[in-house]
Amino acid sequence: MTNFDERAKDWDSDPKKVERARTVADAIRKAIPLSREMTALEYGCGTGLLSFALQEELGQITLADTSQGMLDVLAEKISTSGVRNMKPLRLDLSTDPLPDERYAITYSLMTLHHIHNTQDILKKFHALLEPGGYLLVADLDKEDGSFHTDGTTDVHKGFARSELQKQVEAAGFEEIAFFTAYTIKKKIEEKEKFFPVFLMSARKRSGH
Repeated sequence: MTNFDERAKDWDSDPKKVERARTVADAIRKAIPLSREMTALEYGCGTGLLSFALQEELGQITLADTSQGMLDVLAEKISTSGVRNMKPLRLDLSTDPLPDERYAITYSLMTLHHIHNTQDILKKFHALLEPGGYLLVADLDKEDGSFHTDGTTDVHKGFARSELQKQVEAAGFEEIAFFTAYTIKKKIEEKEKFFPVFLMSARKRSGH
């Protein structure tokens, strides 16, 4: 397992991660209408880069992660920034019971490929949304396994969009759309490789 606790303190010092979060935030703005009336859940929030980029356009945001190290850094950032509509939550949806709260929008950035049971997590995202609520997932397109150069093995090698669409439909979503939101460049064995990141938007039916 990747040790996100150890990497938390240096996470925001990588300008590429900051740029990626801002670019995905722009993609989310284009994909769906945001408003200060919307309660939000970011799952796999890390240090909250994506939510900080969106927080002025949303209502109360719950930022959930399984890494206490990331949440500690996040709590410090919230405190020093004076932002009032963000709260950290230690949550592992693969093992913990669902929170009682329901959200107008749930989003994640580069989290889904770390979750073993994709179908299960998509059903839980569906359950956590209000009727008519939006799910936005930004993650890797299918790749050859070279993306994780740190020896991480317990991950999906990205996702084929057509296969993920079927899973999202099976979880009860409609209005599913994909587009390329960002491209990660990585040097691997002296060669520069490009890894596209899609943004998928989907909606929970209004009557369910």
